Amino acid sequence: MSPDIPRDLPVIVLAAGQSRRMRGSDKLLEEIDGVPLLRRQAELACAVTSGPILVALPPAPHPRYQCLDALAVNRVPVPDAQEGMNASLRTAFAAVPPDAPAAMLVLADLPELMEGDLRKVLQAVDLKSESMIWRGTTEDGQPGHPIVFSAALFPAFATLSGDGGGRDVVALAGDRIVCVPLPGGRARCDLDTPEEWAAWRARSAL
Repeated sequence: MSPDIPRDLPVIVLAAGQSRRMRGSDKLLEEIDGVPLLRRQAELACAVTSGPILVALPPAPHPRYQCLDALAVNRVPVPDAQEGMNASLRTAFAAVPPDAPAAMLVLADLPELMEGDLRKVLQAVDLKSESMIWRGTTEDGQPGHPIVFSAALFPAFATLSGDGGGRDVVALAGDRIVCVPLPGGRARCDLDTPEEWAAWRARSAL
């Protein structure tokens, strides 16, 4: 990480979705190498910063809380999580320390992301530049995650509603977005159904 980048940037892990398309199971509790996906993503976040890790979760009680036991993360309940992703974004960014110059956003349901991917995006951050967003993309340039948002954009999260996934906030940055290519499709590989999980596991076993 560049010496000019704070080593304690907050990292938000979005994990309050309802996993409806899994038809009764929870994609964030699917195991990868014996570790629930949500715990895996939280561990990645813990590995790249000494700052706070904010995990947006459905209201307790919920099994996702238990899979984070013994991790140094802040569980952030989202009371209106059923509204969609923007409710999680509103709640999570409201919990970011007010003096943070930027914060990284990681989706909990991207099973191919690696610690090095988070570090690569963080290393691209230049808080002295005019840029407002530093964003992971697929190898061929499709926008994905993780994303680092400058603090100048934090107030815009408070006005979000619905399930737009923060697109309105990204639009505010205009052309002040730095794209950071990550290997393959890691930045966008999410698995929403049992069939997608089965196919992904079959590919991974080859």
